[in-house]
Amino acid sequence: MSASDRRVREVFIELSDTLVDDFDVIEFLDRLAAHCSELLGVSACGILLADHHGALNLVAASTEQARLVELTQLQTRQGPCFEAFTTGHPVQHADLRNARARWPRFAAAAVGGGYLSVQALPMRLRDTVLGAVNLFSATTGELDADTITLGQALADAATIGIVHQRALARQEVVTEQLQNALNSRILIEQAKGFLSHSLDIDVDEAFALMRSYARANNRRLTDVADDIVQARLTLTRAPDRA
Repeated sequence: MSASDRRVREVFIELSDTLVDDFDVIEFLDRLAAHCSELLGVSACGILLADHHGALNLVAASTEQARLVELTQLQTRQGPCFEAFTTGHPVQHADLRNARARWPRFAAAAVGGGYLSVQALPMRLRDTVLGAVNLFSATTGELDADTITLGQALADAATIGIVHQRALARQEVVTEQLQNALNSRILIEQAKGFLSHSLDIDVDEAFALMRSYARANNRRLTDVADDIVQARLTLTRAPDRA
């Protein structure tokens, strides 16, 4: 195995390592931008990622000049990344000096920044496109097929990592919400038992008393139950005298 093959393998292993507590998507994509520049032999790399509204945002750039060009792309909503994101297919332009009719301000900004060709790769997983990776070159010409294949593989690997992390985060939110609901239920049952015993009423009447108080005072039932259990609130049979 050559040194370059070993380096590619190391990068893919690194990109797949998202199962960690301190996973940071921005740091993750910063590394991806640097790796793309290193492994693909391009001058710079920028990465745009869609937010929950579907709007693209700049999340990483390997150089400051690439960052400025990407900001121009976002401001004008024109450029290879927008096309790659919309179509889900790679977009390439071999000479940006001839792209002014296609992307007027983006092409001008890119050429002004020293970039003469560009290749945009969609960050996709099946039918889902999360964003796009922009590869800038200081020379004209198209990237060869092997380079594009490797670049798309890097983008796809990063996409899988992000999708996995998002799914994990959603699962953690659902689990937390479920646990909160269970905790609230336990607290309410404790408060019902406390009221039933202290007021010598049945459990159903105790619950109705708590619910009436919560509604009359525009409070959450769980908060009322917590106040009862913690002896911060005393209810009587008549809610208006509580």
